[in-house]
Amino acid sequence: MSNRTCVFPSVPVTFTGQSLVSHAGLNVLAGFIDALGFRGLCEDRLGQFVPSGARHRPGRLIGSLALMLAGGGEHVTDLDMLRSSPGLFGPLPSNATVSRFFERTVANPELFSYGFETLTRELRTRAWDAAGNRNPAARATAADPLILDLDATLVTSHSDKEHAVGTYKGGYGFAPFIASVDYGTSNGTGEILACLLRPGSAGANSADDHIRVFEAATAQLPEAFFPDGRLDGQRILVRTDSAGASRKFLWYLHSLKVQFSVSYPVPAGKAHMIDWLNDKQYWQPALDQDRPDRSDAWVINATEVIPMIDYPPGTNIYLRAEPLHPGAQPTLLDLDGHRITAFLTNAPRWHGPFLDARHRARGRCENRIKTLKNTGLGKLPFYDFAANQAWANTAALAANLISWLQLAALPDGHHARGWDIKRWRYRLFATAGKIINRARRNHLLLPRTAPEMPLIAGLLETLERIANQIRRTCPIMRA
Repeated sequence: MSNRTCVFPSVPVTFTGQSLVSHAGLNVLAGFIDALGFRGLCEDRLGQFVPSGARHRPGRLIGSLALMLAGGGEHVTDLDMLRSSPGLFGPLPSNATVSRFFERTVANPELFSYGFETLTRELRTRAWDAAGNRNPAARATAADPLILDLDATLVTSHSDKEHAVGTYKGGYGFAPFIASVDYGTSNGTGEILACLLRPGSAGANSADDHIRVFEAATAQLPEAFFPDGRLDGQRILVRTDSAGASRKFLWYLHSLKVQFSVSYPVPAGKAHMIDWLNDKQYWQPALDQDRPDRSDAWVINATEVIPMIDYPPGTNIYLRAEPLHPGAQPTLLDLDGHRITAFLTNAPRWHGPFLDARHRARGRCENRIKTLKNTGLGKLPFYDFAANQAWANTAALAANLISWLQLAALPDGHHARGWDIKRWRYRLFATAGKIINRARRNHLLLPRTAPEMPLIAGLLETLERIANQIRRTCPIMRA
């Protein structure tokens, strides 16, 4: 007789009627949603999109969708995972109820967008205030401004939807324009301020679209950035790739006294620059993101050599030289084996290596866009363009809830402040539990052996403090 050797234990499976919860860790995010006073705000701003006698109010509709998307769901039907645990997540709307809600947003998209924007602005204000000395609005100064990253991306559509057209990469779908906030390397992953859906044929270098997404983004900032009713532009830095280097957009930022840092294509036609560029004796060593000097990369302010004609006053051009990457083809300016790149800035600081390191950190916005696609933007479910814009806003809310949780509820230096959303899902949200009834109340049991048990316990304790703080300061919650 031979015994079978298995990789894993062979355990018989039996189905039970007990209240088991597969995503019990989402209870932390659900508690954070309630701590922010989400239900009252949604009723105040979006109550008109639900019939007066409806059982499921906007707070439950949008809140459950955001929770599902943050937990890893992709479609409205994925609400089934939360519906299977009514003891923890409560009664949730049906798929048909959610569909009818989005149909009402199509009937009056401007009103819904305004209500949703004011809703998320107030939520952001409360989350930032709860962050204490980590509040991005309180930390922003002219020397260290709040950084807004603007960037476009592509979303593929696998069926015919309104305004889904061919893209410049040969695909088919949409080209949303996204504005996000960069908290920095030690303060969390950042958040989404605005996500404007556009047809797939929309260009990335449209100055009008840059202005439109910038206005949508700044409208989401708390009142602290509007001390006299006007935007305090000196405390804001806009960072873009070379698509944002148009004179029209930069003059617009200059009129608002907003700082900018934008990539710029090096004018290869200036042949007299070549010898000077290749002489590194006047250049400064570049900095990595953790600030040590590099021995093979340099930065210099080249404004006197490359005049900035018709650009806003105070605009400087900085050049960066670094070794060519493997396989890169040299250009006219790369004679000594170094690639020359450039960026424009009107920042009041003059230390080139610092400005260069800050500009190159723009790459972090790609991670925020990836997160946004993983919380719903990657699969737009409706035909109507307005309904898909509402879905994109909900996806941004789902991504922001995790960012706000990192910012407001985790202490300085905590390892989870740098987690991306996939790690949150696997390490915390996927924690299993069981609902029991004790003293006429439901209780959630979590395993003591859960890898992130100390993190869950700490977050639940902090959320109670945040809820009490917001309840004391917000009239809607007291009501």
